[in-house]
Amino acid sequence: MPDLAYYASLPRTRGAAAALLLDDLGRVLLVKPTYKEGWFLPGGVIEADESPLSACVRECEEELGFVPRLDGLACVDWGSPQGGIDSVNVFVFGGAITGAEVGAIRLPADELSDHVLVAPEKVPELAPAHVSRRMEPSLRAMATRRAVYLEDGREQAFATP
Repeated sequence: MPDLAYYASLPRTRGAAAALLLDDLGRVLLVKPTYKEGWFLPGGVIEADESPLSACVRECEEELGFVPRLDGLACVDWGSPQGGIDSVNVFVFGGAITGAEVGAIRLPADELSDHVLVAPEKVPELAPAHVSRRMEPSLRAMATRRAVYLEDGREQAFATP
């Protein structure tokens, strides 16, 4: 029998999941929230008892109106506590979006005002730093099919035996 009091005393962490979706020209899909500045990858907060992948799928369905093809985990980025906000683990899943799917996007008007496809190098001009810092490592991870681990956007190297 697990010690429920012990488990209840353990720290809780916040998490978010996002989809890095590329079209056939290699452009990145970004969405514009109505409640904060900047452009973001489709995604959002991982709810209680929800897996990161389930959160990504749910958020894509809510924000885009469909579930895109996801090919796997591209990146995990641990963000340190900042400005009174707790640390967060962000899971970025890579995938693809077709022209037909782009045309079928149905944004929830109360949450998102627009969407755009942009060249990866243009993302830092539109997205906040905590989003754009993941772009290059995540794109490389998608190309090599090897997920990367970041801390505050800095890739962590691991020694190999």
